[in-house]
Amino acid sequence: MEIKKGQGRFIFFCLAPAVILFIVFLIIPTINVFRMSTYKWGGYTDDKTFVGLQNFEKLFHSDKFYQAFQNSLLLIILVTIITFAFALVFASVLSRENLKGQNLLRVIFYIPNILSVVVISAIFSAIYDPNSGLLNAILNLFRGAASDPTLWLGDQKIVIFSLAGAMIWQAIGYYMVMYMASMANIPESLYESADLEGAGRMHQFFTITIPLIWTNIRTTLTFFVISTINMSFLFVVAMTGGGPDGSTEVFLSYMYKEAYTNSSYGYGMAIGVIVFLFSFALAAILNAVTSREHLEY
Repeated sequence: MEIKKGQGRFIFFCLAPAVILFIVFLIIPTINVFRMSTYKWGGYTDDKTFVGLQNFEKLFHSDKFYQAFQNSLLLIILVTIITFAFALVFASVLSRENLKGQNLLRVIFYIPNILSVVVISAIFSAIYDPNSGLLNAILNLFRGAASDPTLWLGDQKIVIFSLAGAMIWQAIGYYMVMYMASMANIPESLYESADLEGAGRMHQFFTITIPLIWTNIRTTLTFFVISTINMSFLFVVAMTGGGPDGSTEVFLSYMYKEAYTNSSYGYGMAIGVIVFLFSFALAAILNAVTSREHLEY
């Protein structure tokens, strides 16, 4: 009994600082955001009026909010699928195939992850430049230099995909390295047995590699999807500012403009509440959908 009491005190003293920090820096600010979303308030003075749920009513009648929601959802789905598909394939190839310059390739793939979003945005803005950009220069080899240049950041129909390209390029290397670390723990004997039974590389990838690193994929998937909401804001601010004509506005850029540019702080906090609930629901859905039996080897 004394030992159990001692263990209990030890656990309490170890966890107490983390719990206090969690309450002070997450729980209390989150509750405060919910409270401020019920006020009509510019944010820079003490002059605020309680309006109940009017900010949310205004939000759900706003075309700009639905545009931001649509763009955020499109970026989450598109960037996640392509990033994880390429990261898994690259990790598998670099882990299992004896390629020349493997170590150099790993470094090259990882470099975008150590660059800031501002630097990556500057690189892709130069690549997307309609007159001197690399992308149009390559396309002109096939369609002729006299054709009209593609406005990668100026055409409302394609600009969101241009942003997705920059986000994918930035993220692939990091997740590739994480999956390579997981794949390194898979016993080679499993692949040797599969080879003897005539299973091809593709079959081995889906029946051995993916199931055995599924726990890692599941964890990183949830983390990546939620972080994409934040990353999309940074890329939008650095590359398009939400334009042209609001076509690249996402959740957080719309919230930032309303709260700090248009001085509608209460309305901005209402957007923040929706983003919080959306992120929470998305994480719960992903955990439920990707749940499966844990395999040991």
